[in-house]
Amino acid sequence: MPTKIEKDHISGQETTGHEWDGLKELNTPLPKWWLYTFYATILFSLVWVILYPAFPIQGWTGLTGWTARGALPAQLEAERARTEPMLARVREAGLQGTADDPELRAFALAGGRIGFANNCAGCHGAGGQGAPGGFPNLADDDWLFGGTLEDIHHTIAHGVRAGESDQERGIPMPAFLAMGMLTPAEIADTAEFVLSFTGRATDEAAAQRGAEHYEINCSSCHGPAGEGMREQGAPALNNQIWLYGGDRQSIIRSIAYSRAGVMPSWQGRLDPAMVTMITVYVHALGGGE
Repeated sequence: MPTKIEKDHISGQETTGHEWDGLKELNTPLPKWWLYTFYATILFSLVWVILYPAFPIQGWTGLTGWTARGALPAQLEAERARTEPMLARVREAGLQGTADDPELRAFALAGGRIGFANNCAGCHGAGGQGAPGGFPNLADDDWLFGGTLEDIHHTIAHGVRAGESDQERGIPMPAFLAMGMLTPAEIADTAEFVLSFTGRATDEAAAQRGAEHYEINCSSCHGPAGEGMREQGAPALNNQIWLYGGDRQSIIRSIAYSRAGVMPSWQGRLDPAMVTMITVYVHALGGGE
C-alpha cells in the first residue's frame, strides 16, 4: 500500500513510497552504463532505419539501396561458382562412380541431405520415415520399385504416375467398386482374404470366397501370395507395412476406390547432379539394397 517516501536506514536510498507485506521498494536508479547502452541502441536503430529498408513504405530501400532480394542473385552466383567444380565431377562420375568415390560420396551425402530436405521431406518426412496416406518409408527395406541405386535414381528422375515422363513408375489400380467390377460383398470377401495373408482373417468362409476374386482381379499385380510386384509398383500384402492402412475398412476402401500415389518427375526440375546426390542420400538412409 502507498506510504510516505523516506530514506532506507540500511542503504540510505530513498524508497518509492510503496510497501507490500512490510517490504518497502527502494527507488534505486538504473546503472548509468545500462542507460547509455539503451540510448545507444535507440540511436543505432534510427541510423539503421535511414540506411536500410526498414520503413513500411513500398519501394523504400534506405539510403544505401540495399535489399535482401537484390543481394540474393549475387549470393546464389557465388554459391554456384563455389560448388560447380564438385557438381561437374558428380555429373561426370555418374551414379555408381559418385557412390564409389569417397570424396564424391561425402559431398553427395551432404548435398543430397539438403536437396532431400528442400524437395522430398515434405512428403517422406525429415528422416525419410514416410507418413500415412501414401508416402512410403525410405529408411526401411521394403521398396515398391526396388531399392538399388539405379532403381531409386529412376524413381526420383521420372516420378510416379505424374504424367510427366514416358518412363514414369507405376500403373493405376482399378477402383473395383466405382468401376462396377466387384460388388460390395465381393470386395468385403476379398479384403478378408487379404487379411488372411497376415493371419488376421476372422471369417474363414468369407476369406475362402475372396480367394477366387483375389486370384482373378489382384494376383497378377500383387502376386498369388500377396508378395507384391516391383515391376508394377504393387505393394506386398503379406506383411505389416501399409501405405494407406492395413485394417479391414482401409483395405476395403483401397479395393473399392483404388489408391494411386503420385510423385513428380524431378528430372528437369533439378540439376542432374542433385538427382544423383539425393539418390545416394536416400540409398544411405538405411534401406538401400
